Amino acid sequence: MNQRGVRAQQREQTRRTLLRESRQLFAAQGYGAVGLAQIVEAAGVTKGALYHHFDSKADLFGAVLEEVQREVGTRVAAAAEAHADRWDQLTAGCREFLAVTAEPDIQRIMLVDGPAVLGWSAWRALDEASSARHLDDALSALVAEGTLPPQPVEPLTHLLSGAMNEAALWLASPSGPADPAETWAALERLLRALRHTG
Repeated sequence: MNQRGVRAQQREQTRRTLLRESRQLFAAQGYGAVGLAQIVEAAGVTKGALYHHFDSKADLFGAVLEEVQREVGTRVAAAAEAHADRWDQLTAGCREFLAVTAEPDIQRIMLVDGPAVLGWSAWRALDEASSARHLDDALSALVAEGTLPPQPVEPLTHLLSGAMNEAALWLASPSGPADPAETWAALERLLRALRHTG
């Protein structure tokens, strides 16, 4: 490998290390409690190296959030793809979303700090590019095959995505339900009601 290739590999390794270490810090302490000095110390790099990759702490957090949302989307898609029936894919994906986003590190980065740090519009754009996109695809397929009544899918996607994000926040909060199964049962009833044409 030539010198340029070695440098590129080192830069990518530094970037991955910064993402990994800052993700652990953000998950454990929350965005507001973590300083850049902590991040560079944990990553074993200089502030200059951090600023080579990221413009600010918020920019670094945005990259961490994007990584987390991609992981959530991947896990949801994998849970859905384990089933052949499209309806089972939808319900399995929704159930996995609730399970994954109730994990404390995911919940703090994605649902608590994400909207607060990036702002609602930027956070929604990231959400739509990951989890909401999978939900939209699943609902579109169910409408196309006739399992769901003909309807515009976009409003339904936003409503269900919002309900699931709120449920995930509630499940992870101190005032959340003692039995998470009750929340899933309520969501499952809501999903089943979508199939009824009245």
